[in-house]
Amino acid sequence: MNCISWNEKPFFSNKVKWVVLNGGTLRVNGSTNINTFSCIVANNAPSDTLTLSLNKDGSELMTGNINLDLFGFDCHNPMMTLDLRKTLKAKDYPVMKINFLSLEKNPCLKTTQEAIKGWVNIELAGVIKKYEVDYKLSMDNMHVIHLIGDRSVNFSDFNLTPPRKLGGMIKANNNLDVEFSLNIREVK
Repeated sequence: MNCISWNEKPFFSNKVKWVVLNGGTLRVNGSTNINTFSCIVANNAPSDTLTLSLNKDGSELMTGNINLDLFGFDCHNPMMTLDLRKTLKAKDYPVMKINFLSLEKNPCLKTTQEAIKGWVNIELAGVIKKYEVDYKLSMDNMHVIHLIGDRSVNFSDFNLTPPRKLGGMIKANNNLDVEFSLNIREVK
């Protein structure tokens, strides 16, 4: 099935570049044995570029990365924010990197969201792990592409121990739900 974009032409034939605009976010949702928490970091780093190209086998290659400052995390609770930064070893590894690898197919950019799977490498605390990510892509009337990705990860995936408080009476669960939201514009 051929993908048709806004101007009724295939979205890309060989290569397209997207610039990541400021204003994106990364949200981490987790829980402890007594409550839930949500932490967010804004992507206000210099613009990153993602490149999409067609592999010879017809699959979509997506390259590029975004870097997120772990000291930008805000859990809306100063103690929780400090605990998360400490757990993520932010002093030694202040940046979390998401390196984009591929998409399962050519995205059709329209105002309704399209679900697509893709692969990324996430680097955190000096450990790199490869994950399949569920994406939702759409384009607004200003031709800004909205890319939302989500994936569950574990602290233990990155050799990290979930935070504990009060002598272990309050324990964070190993699982975290990670969602990133990027605003992107095609580079002409």
